[in-house]
Amino acid sequence: MATLKDIAIKANVSPATVSRVLNNDATLSVSEGTRERIFQIAELMRYKPNRVKRLKQESDLSSKQVGLLIWISADDEKEDPYFSKIRISIEKRCDELGIPIGRVIRGNEVDPTASQQMDGLIVVGSIDPEDIRRFFPNHKSIVLVNHTLEELRGYDSVSINFKQAVKDVVEHFIALGYRDIGMIGGRDYLYKLSPKHEGDPVVDKRQVYFEQLMNEKGLFNEDYMLLGDWSTASGYEQMKELLTRPNRPRACFVASDPMAIGALRALHEQQVKVPEEMAIIGFDDIEVSAFMNPPLSSVRVYPEEIGRTAVKLLMERLEGRETAIHVTIETELEVRESCGAREK
Repeated sequence: MATLKDIAIKANVSPATVSRVLNNDATLSVSEGTRERIFQIAELMRYKPNRVKRLKQESDLSSKQVGLLIWISADDEKEDPYFSKIRISIEKRCDELGIPIGRVIRGNEVDPTASQQMDGLIVVGSIDPEDIRRFFPNHKSIVLVNHTLEELRGYDSVSINFKQAVKDVVEHFIALGYRDIGMIGGRDYLYKLSPKHEGDPVVDKRQVYFEQLMNEKGLFNEDYMLLGDWSTASGYEQMKELLTRPNRPRACFVASDPMAIGALRALHEQQVKVPEEMAIIGFDDIEVSAFMNPPLSSVRVYPEEIGRTAVKLLMERLEGRETAIHVTIETELEVRESCGAREK
């Protein structure tokens, strides 16, 4: 059986260098050619073949450069922790795997040369596919996260099961006896990679499935559908507008928790009792939701799992998988006092 010394003689290096290369010692300064030669000799000499194969795969991945392209600005990310949790999850998982994230690129600060050294890219948010292709042409090394255009051909993707999430909300409201159900949603866009990065408008999936489901049940009322810009201030303004309607709804689905928090503020100011006069369910289940008054019912979406799954798909692509895979992450309705009932 071959030994470290045998490999060292063939590779013209010390046994200590062989040991450190085969154990992926990150502190060792050695050329890529030497590292590759040591692994090749170890494989040819059948030195612990299964272990060497696994370590070589790990070593190859650790030499890759991964980029993270996210449409939301750093300031906007502070207001919506959902996106920051996805980003942090991606960064944490890459760090665990020893894979460096070369750059985190925001949609409004793209350097055309930023992608030149990247082996793979994770894109968070609905960025125009044409812009993505210009920025990073190799679609087989791109994973799309929460893209409005679901399952783009050739791209790996991770998305939320919006249809089931909205169905859970609507059916929960109906089970509690509500028939007049409104929605406060957000305007969505295919964002452009430019300083003025708001692009073509697209309809958010939550709105699509809400209208579809409510129409199927004969309950949809267009007067109860309002759209804002996803911020807390917008949720506040849209709820104030909804309260001016002559026959306002008795329940309201709000498409993000930051907007729902603003909506709750508007209801408190107008002395509308929650949930007695207006029941509310949000979306994202951010941490502060459980501490609102009353505690906010919300759809939990597991951003940490979304981030980890995106990294997993990219690693599989970098290891040679050819076929695109689309992963849908399930959601869970977290029922609290704001909708008029709590789960036992």
